[in-house]
Amino acid sequence: MTRLLLVAFVLAAALGSQAQAPQRPATATPAGNADAGRKLFVSVGCYQCHGYEAQGSSATGPRLGPRPMAFGAFSRYVRQPPGQMPPYTAKVVSDTDMANIYAFVQSRPEPAKEIPLLRP
Repeated sequence: MTRLLLVAFVLAAALGSQAQAPQRPATATPAGNADAGRKLFVSVGCYQCHGYEAQGSSATGPRLGPRPMAFGAFSRYVRQPPGQMPPYTAKVVSDTDMANIYAFVQSRPEPAKEIPLLRP
């Protein structure tokens, strides 16, 4: 009985401390400027593989917008890509520039909404 109470007390204390521990916030998407991001997208060469509207191509690079992956994953991928894409270090693309490029990619319209024949 004493062991059972001791185990219950330790378990309750452990769960209580976890509940009171501050939660780490999810990686928030930083505010970015889509217009500045468009200029950066072109000037650092993203358009060469992903197209001027981040639409991508099966021959050169995937579509990035309008719903890109979460900012944290996007940033990690740009900084340390596993494939053929060159890495864009903070020396090449600052964190602020990254947020601007991400804002541009997010701002891309849905393709079907822009082409009347593809609308439902």
